[in-house]
Amino acid sequence: MKKMLFVIVTIFIAVSAQAADVGVSVTIGQPGFYGHIDVGNFPKPELVFPRPVVIAPVPVSVAPPPPVYMHVPPGHEKNWKKYCHKYKACDRPVYFVRNQWYDNVYVPEYKARHARKGGKHGDDRGQRGGKAKGPGKGKRN
Repeated sequence: MKKMLFVIVTIFIAVSAQAADVGVSVTIGQPGFYGHIDVGNFPKPELVFPRPVVIAPVPVSVAPPPPVYMHVPPGHEKNWKKYCHKYKACDRPVYFVRNQWYDNVYVPEYKARHARKGGKHGDDRGQRGGKAKGPGKGKRN
């Protein structure tokens, strides 16, 4: 009897653990995406801060990397030192774009451009809830 109960409990724990490992994936250009965005020839972004934020500057003898633009969950930009490693951007100058600009300008323009190219978003994936995968994990480069 104890052996049967042990088997049932073990199966229950295994099934529960699998169910807890679920994530919702979203692509660049969708609300809820957080991470690096390419502003290239998009309309000028509205920024949270006028100057880029750098947590770990590169040595003077090394050419500084180009700045990146990030869309991050509310509050991450104010405590960037705590979150920069998730985005692999601690050693880069980072401009934070405003959520309103991302939702009202970037997303519609991104969707319009990609609809003309066949509607594919490629491998540009992140996750909701501020748990964005860093570059290399979600291939957002």
